[in-house]
Amino acid sequence: MLLSMGTVFALVDGEEFELYRNDGPEREPRLEKLASPDLEATNFSAGARNKDKISRFTAGAPKDREKRLDESAHAAAVTVWLNRQVQSGAIERLVIIADPRSLGEMRRHYHKDLRKVLVGELHRTMTGRPPAEIVKVLQAAS
Repeated sequence: MLLSMGTVFALVDGEEFELYRNDGPEREPRLEKLASPDLEATNFSAGARNKDKISRFTAGAPKDREKRLDESAHAAAVTVWLNRQVQSGAIERLVIIADPRSLGEMRRHYHKDLRKVLVGELHRTMTGRPPAEIVKVLQAAS
C-alpha cells in the first residue's frame, strides 16, 4: 500500500477514532499522530438494520443490540467527519483502517468525494497500536 507523504490514516473501531499523517517519504514513512475530533454519535438508526441479526434467544440480546447501535453510530459519525474534511480539502489522500463491522458501516456513508481520495482500506483493528506497528502492517498489506 502506498504511504505517500501527506496521506492521512484514520484508525477506527467501535469506540475509538485515531488520526495519523505520514510526514516522511514513501520509502521511510513516519506517522505523526493528529488530534482526533470529539464526535457526537447521533445516527443511531445507522445500525438499526442489524437488530434482526441478534437472535432473540441469545442471552443479553438487548445489551448486544445497544452496543451494536452505539458502534454503528460511532462509525457513521467518523465517516461524516471524514467526508467534511475531504470536501473542505483538508484531506487529499486517505487510508481507512477499521474493524470489519465498523468498516462495513462506514462504507454506507462514504461521500463520492471521499471515495475519490480513498487510496486504501484495511479491515483490521489497529487502534491503540504504535505508529511503527501500523506502518509495518500497511507495508505488509501491499
